[in-house]
Amino acid sequence: MVVAAPASGSGKTTVATGLMAALRRRGTAVAPFKVGPDYIDPGYHTLAAGRPGRNLDPVLVGADRIAPLARHGSAGADIAVVEGVMGLFDGRIPDGAGSTAEVAGLLGAPLLLVVDCRGLSRSLAALLHGFRSFDPALRIGGVVLNRVGSARHEEVLRAAADEAGLPVLGALPRRDALAVPSRHLGLVTAAEHGAAAVGAVDAMAELVAAHVDLDAVVALAAPLPAGPVWSPADAVRADEPPERSVVAVLGGPAFTFGYAEHVELLAAAGAEPVVVDPLRDAALPPGTGALVLPGGFPEEHVAQLAANAPLLAAVRELAASGAPVHAECGGLLYLCETLDGTPMCGALPAAATRAERLTLGYRDAVALTDSVLHPVGARVSGHEFHRWSVTPRAGDSAAWGWRGAGPEGFVARGVHASFLHTHPAAEPGAVTRFVRRASGRSVHRDTALPH
Repeated sequence: MVVAAPASGSGKTTVATGLMAALRRRGTAVAPFKVGPDYIDPGYHTLAAGRPGRNLDPVLVGADRIAPLARHGSAGADIAVVEGVMGLFDGRIPDGAGSTAEVAGLLGAPLLLVVDCRGLSRSLAALLHGFRSFDPALRIGGVVLNRVGSARHEEVLRAAADEAGLPVLGALPRRDALAVPSRHLGLVTAAEHGAAAVGAVDAMAELVAAHVDLDAVVALAAPLPAGPVWSPADAVRADEPPERSVVAVLGGPAFTFGYAEHVELLAAAGAEPVVVDPLRDAALPPGTGALVLPGGFPEEHVAQLAANAPLLAAVRELAASGAPVHAECGGLLYLCETLDGTPMCGALPAAATRAERLTLGYRDAVALTDSVLHPVGARVSGHEFHRWSVTPRAGDSAAWGWRGAGPEGFVARGVHASFLHTHPAAEPGAVTRFVRRASGRSVHRDTALPH
């Protein structure tokens, strides 16, 4: 089932995360998902469900992969809870692609609509009527009233929902104790928030368990339609697995913006992924043949990252050796000479500085240079989400180009670094190409699967 809302800030994350944790407490195995390219909410979902939080984004992976990925992520679970993104029908501008409504339709899943009821009374009936009738193919199965002011307020709201023909499955009182610290790109990640994140998830679980009819929510859920299950092994087509090589993957609180399927694909392609925390680990694992640097918030840990000189040197030496290095967004910042004036790795001749404006949006990109990931001319769908710039914007050999912008990113030796986030499930051939380069095997252009 899918947790949706009329708008951002309505309480989807509280309800979805609380449901995951409350159901898990009852012994229910919950598979957690998030619509869109968000990396932060899945961290809280992981804490709540005890299983990897996964993303479902039709723009990044294609509509045809959504149900197979959901089946893969739901293996062994009793119920899948999918948290939507923004308002129910909000997606890519201008066509709405990637919306919660689209994902619910692709999954054949019923919707639980969370409504922020501050300032609402009988008008709730009109709001619910509009959302039910806008797309009759969708099934809104129930409503959770959020931020209810009093018993009398709840009574009026329930009557309004009854007028609209929708059952109320829960009513949450106004409460400020669940606030999770935020920064320029949204919530603080669960990995950074530590024990406080666990406390916040526990509070969400207790709130939902006390004020939502869990049995009614479970009864609302519908079976996933039968069909193929996404498989990492099938995706990489590893008919001739390369010699197993160690691929270090930066992780820990500074680098949390990655997709669960990436590590699964690396392993299926023949690599041995090993997580390295640059706030704690002073060396790369023995035998490291390649490095993945995902996004995150390195700027929030810049002093600690800079103080870990041995690891900075090891990464710089690995990049200089020509080994495959894949860096996205925060990983790009780490490879620069400086980050906001603080010395970093120096693997790239670039300086990273904080920008005045947020850069946000989907990109239809073309590979401008042959690299360890893509042949020149490869087309991908990606996403940018950052408040940083690098000077220069691109190296002599740029990674990407897209309409309305100049060349972006860096391809140098075995390094591929840019601000663009991509979903590896959409480009499994890039993972195969990367791992084979790490193992020393020759890489042919046909290892990059079509998008």
